[in-house]
Amino acid sequence: MKEKMHATERDRAILTLLEETGFVSFRELARRVSASPATLRRDLERLQDDGKLVRVRGGVQPIGGVDSSGGFHLQGVPFHENINRNRSAKEAIGRAAADLCKPGEAIILDGGSTTLQMCPHLEPLRLQVLTNSLHIVSALLQQQNTGVSIPGGVVFREQNIVLDPYEEDNVQSFHASRMFLGTAAVAHYGLMQSDIILVQAERKLFKQVDELVVLVDSSKFSASAGHVLCELSKVHTLVTDSGIDDVSAKMVEDSGVKLIVVDV
Repeated sequence: MKEKMHATERDRAILTLLEETGFVSFRELARRVSASPATLRRDLERLQDDGKLVRVRGGVQPIGGVDSSGGFHLQGVPFHENINRNRSAKEAIGRAAADLCKPGEAIILDGGSTTLQMCPHLEPLRLQVLTNSLHIVSALLQQQNTGVSIPGGVVFREQNIVLDPYEEDNVQSFHASRMFLGTAAVAHYGLMQSDIILVQAERKLFKQVDELVVLVDSSKFSASAGHVLCELSKVHTLVTDSGIDDVSAKMVEDSGVKLIVVDV
């Protein structure tokens, strides 16, 4: 049996976990902090009142995850700033990615400015699509032949996506042949994202698919981000534009990833 912690020890343990991960579920806190559920809830309420963390559905996150109006936001470039960056490359990548889909299959479209560019090419395929992107939902609702599902979770307004990194929700009942996603950066140690909440939500979606297909314009090979989403070897296919340099192309192919390069 674990020895009960004093309040200051519990506070230190909770805040240390938050600093390390950026989000901690209630389940993980209960496992790591020696206290009753009622005591833990009081601790979290007190720490929130002191401005040291924010309670969200399923757990807690750092105070920086909530803006001054009470809305949630992620680290990284807001969607409205990102959508027109390298637009022609993203359109070509989205078109090539749509060609990978087979009629009638189920897919997951992760939120992003490049995955959005797949949407104009999907209606003839009669797909079943799970997406966390409100932009993608809006684009697909106009397609009578495309089925659309969304997960539960919290709306992050700047990226216009719904994220739920917690253990149990309706995503577990959806299985897809492949998941299409973008990423903040691609490096030799893997795919990178700028926010741990995004990492946790995307990793949960990985469990529901047979293949990962990454859509990135060539600028992402010289970018940097703070959190490793997964190793490159976990990716089945990567679609990018002809701006990719030879070193990056070799890195991708040496990891066993199928590389598709589109002309811009």
